[in-house]
Amino acid sequence: MIKSVADLWRKDNFFLLAGPCVIEGEDMALRIAEKVVKITDRLGIPYVFKGSYRKANRSRLDSFTGIGDEKALEVLAKVRSTFGIPVVTDIHAADEAEMAAAYVDVLQIPAFLCRQTDLLVAAARTGKIVNIKKGQFLSPEAMKFAADKVVEAGNDQMMLTERGTTFGYQDLIVDYRGIPVMQSFGHPVILDVTHSLQRPNQTSGVTGGMPQMIETVAKAGVAVGVDGLFMETHENPSEAKSDGANMLKLDLLEGLLEKLVRIRQSL
Repeated sequence: MIKSVADLWRKDNFFLLAGPCVIEGEDMALRIAEKVVKITDRLGIPYVFKGSYRKANRSRLDSFTGIGDEKALEVLAKVRSTFGIPVVTDIHAADEAEMAAAYVDVLQIPAFLCRQTDLLVAAARTGKIVNIKKGQFLSPEAMKFAADKVVEAGNDQMMLTERGTTFGYQDLIVDYRGIPVMQSFGHPVILDVTHSLQRPNQTSGVTGGMPQMIETVAKAGVAVGVDGLFMETHENPSEAKSDGANMLKLDLLEGLLEKLVRIRQSL
């Protein structure tokens, strides 16, 4: 298991955070993890399984939020113990930090909450690695202050994630200049490929996406020199209970990662 970002942060390859948007069940999580572990082991990619134990930020009240906090966290722990891999999940409030930390290796701060001081400090004080997603409304330069909150709370084990910037009402764009800007703060920087391709604020109340652009965005990020990649993947994205519109079909992951490793090796 990982104890510090140094266990992931390598010069010879990027690391990967990947898995379903939300934990939908144990069997599904184990199947996805098993497939991704086989791929990443072969390609020499450090891997962290991703799954949200609960989705607090949904467009509509009737949207799926999870199978129950404790049940989902136990699934994450099962993935962790079964495959010997680290796991990451989101937290949404300060009082969730200690609870989630008992099950996972990395606590992730959602983009909309990246300025919440009490949440950042609570995550930092668990001693776990903290991954802060850049708000869609913030410049890369402004993320230094979010990072500083974690460090000043006594935890220098942290990462920053680019996930697109709001462009108009229903689109996001990735400004790749932000990757080296945030790297200059001294922490690894991840590109959230799939969330950067969301199409928010749809009139249906269901977020859209452009999964056909996943390869393009991922290739550009690796070429720029990003330290890690974040991708949500699912066996059948059309049946996913959250964010299916911008997820990568699991069967496509291996071919994409092979291309991305070749790009990284060429730098």
